[in-house]
Amino acid sequence: MTGALTVSTPAGAADCPSGHFCAWTEANYDGQRANWHGDDGWWESFIESEDSSWANHGISGPGVKDHVKVYSRSHLGGHMTICLAPGQEVGYNGAANDGGSSHEWSMSC
Repeated sequence: MTGALTVSTPAGAADCPSGHFCAWTEANYDGQRANWHGDDGWWESFIESEDSSWANHGISGPGVKDHVKVYSRSHLGGHMTICLAPGQEVGYNGAANDGGSSHEWSMSC
């Protein structure tokens, strides 16, 4: 299991560990946070279809999968709800809100 659970506090910028993709249950990086350093085809129940903000603090470099694609169904199924470039933080996106169930690191969006 590569996910972790913490409670975040709003700080203006996303509190997400280096090398990780993070998702929060509330907008503006509030509520419960899940973070991963790899792909996850089956999000934990507290974050599945409850994601409201996201941050990609992955590591970039030649040949490194540094973009994150979030999918609406487990096992990377359904449609892509949001894709984050390296360093991108999204405090809220109405189209992606409460839509994530899995994600994968990729070379591009």
